[in-house]
Formats: sequence, C-alpha cells, structure tokens
Amino acid sequence: MKLHILFIFFILPISNSIGANKGFAGTFTSLKDPQLPEDFKYQGEYSNNNMGAQVIALGKGAFHVVLYPGGLPGNGWDGKNRSLLQGNLNSRIVKLIPASGNRKYLAGPADEFSATRKFPPQGHQDYKGSINDGKLTVTGKGKAHVLIKTNRKSKSLGKKAPKGAIVLFDGTNKREWQGGRLDQSTKLLNTDGKDIRSLRKFSNYTLHLEFMLPYRPAARGQGRGNSGLYQIDMYENQILDSFGLEGANNECGGIYSIKDSDINACFPPLAWQTYDIEFTNAVAKNGKKIKNARITAHLNGIKIHNNFEIPRKTGGSRPDQEGTPGPIKLQGHGNPLQFRNIWIFEN
Repeated sequence: MKLHILFIFFILPISNSIGANKGFAGTFTSLKDPQLPEDFKYQGEYSNNNMGAQVIALGKGAFHVVLYPGGLPGNGWDGKNRSLLQGNLNSRIVKLIPASGNRKYLAGPADEFSATRKFPPQGHQDYKGSINDGKLTVTGKGKAHVLIKTNRKSKSLGKKAPKGAIVLFDGTNKREWQGGRLDQSTKLLNTDGKDIRSLRKFSNYTLHLEFMLPYRPAARGQGRGNSGLYQIDMYENQILDSFGLEGANNECGGIYSIKDSDINACFPPLAWQTYDIEFTNAVAKNGKKIKNARITAHLNGIKIHNNFEIPRKTGGSRPDQEGTPGPIKLQGHGNPLQFRNIWIFEN
C-alpha cells in the first residue's frame, strides 16, 4: 500500500493534464492542452476606461468576480474599494449575481468563497450581469458597464540580458542549474515538482526571471501551483496562483511569512509573468549580522516591494549564516512550474 501511494505522488507533477478525465478537475500546464476546460476562456482580466475586473475560476464552471473602480490593480484601481460577484457557466454564458451568504477567504465551496478577507469588502456594491463572447457586462444602480477581456503583459517580458550579465537560462541548455528539466519541445525549464538551484552563488545583483503558473481551478490557496523564488536560497518571494486575491505574504509576490506585497500584481494562470529583483545581501562581521538584506521587487512590471529591509531568513532556506553568498533557488514544492529567460547582473 505504501509503495502504491509513493508511485501516485511521483507521476502527478509531470502530467500535462492531471485529472483531465474528471471534467473540470485537474492540473493544466499548457494553453495547447486539448483537455483544457471550457471555463478557462472566461477567467482572466476585463477592463474599460473606469473599471477593472478579475474573474477567478473555481472549478466545475463556478466563478468569483472582483470589480475594481478606476481600473485593474496597478493600472487605475484606487487600492481600497471592491465589489464581489458570483456566477456559473451555462450554455456558454456566465450569469453573475452579487456575492452573498456566509463567505470566508479562500473557502473550498464556490458559494462560500471570498477573494477578500473582509466580506463584503470596503466599497462593495451589488452588481449583476454576465460574461459572454469576451465581454463582461455588469449593472449597478441603474448603470451598465461593459468590460472587454484583456491580456496584460509585463513591460519586462522578454527583456534581454544587458552586457555583462550572466545568462542562467535561455532555452538552449540547463548547464547553470542543479536539478530541473529542459523540455526540448518547449525550450522551457521545468521543476517537475522538485527544487532547482543555480550552480553559481551570488550576493548583490539584479535578477530577471519569467515563470508560468499551472491552471488548477478546483484548488484553493497554497494548492494553486505553490512555488518560490529564493534570493541566495535564503529569502523567498512566493510564486503562487494568487490571481484576484489580497496579495498576502504567503501569496504571489509576498516575502514569505514576513511582508505582504504592496499590491497584488499576479496575472492569471497560464500567462507568462515576470520577476525583476534588485537584491543586496546582508552583511556579517565576526560571525554576527550587522546589516539586513534589502530587496526591491517588481512583479509583472508593478513595484511590490520598495527597498525593503528583510529582518530574517524565510522558511526552507539554507542553514548558513546570513550575509554569505548563495544560489538562486526555484522551489518545486510538488508543483509543475515552468521558467524561461533567466539572467542576473552582479552589482
């Protein structure tokens, strides 16, 4: 019995569509997967000149919608007010009504799920509407709003390594890494659920990295593609499908267990996303730390940490003293993450 359980655990991370034969359940790692569920094309971002919306797929055709006055996070939203809707897919139309009932942050059942810790959130208004043919239409207080589906791209997506930078991965080989798998068909670096570490060690640098999160509509919280980008294998910036959520320290962009993102800049799953990091290592003298590490981080081109002083190591870090050089770690955590275009410029 124990051998059987271990075998199942091994095959899950490398499957392209785990559980795809069970309707909406499963893990999907490619836009080309023929078994990608129908609800995928409805989830994502919608916007017009004065409003933004993020549509979160919750599995089995259920959706949760976050409306943002002014525009999308990082692009017009006032940073305070939100309205929540719920909906279900039926005959290629998602019918939306105001989110109601007893809801909790990241609850499992769709009719209990809330994308905000406080329910209803500040500024909540009752809207109803629908999603159809790439348009999200909502009506509230007698006024209709039509939002068009948009696929935002980070301004640094595809950014080339500057002169003097070390190219850690460009799709041709994985010689700079211990662990991981180079997919010869996609030219992507895959975790296959296991950690990857750079062979070189670093201290002070600018890092660019691009990643893709799997689509797991039935999962919640840490179950949605949990991974991490570890600065010098000591300080974790979380990687996770936290699309539409609060941006907590254990969500995408957060400094794990230490600091929330200033804004949740996470894009939808199966979209290419970017991390641009400026990192300064801690300083130790005579075996004692005298300066903390510092980080400025952009997620998808949006600043989420501004020269933040990191007070301590995060969980899962190497045991060495702070202030020592270390590798870049890409955490597997049992999840199928994909990476590309990774380079680092030492300062």
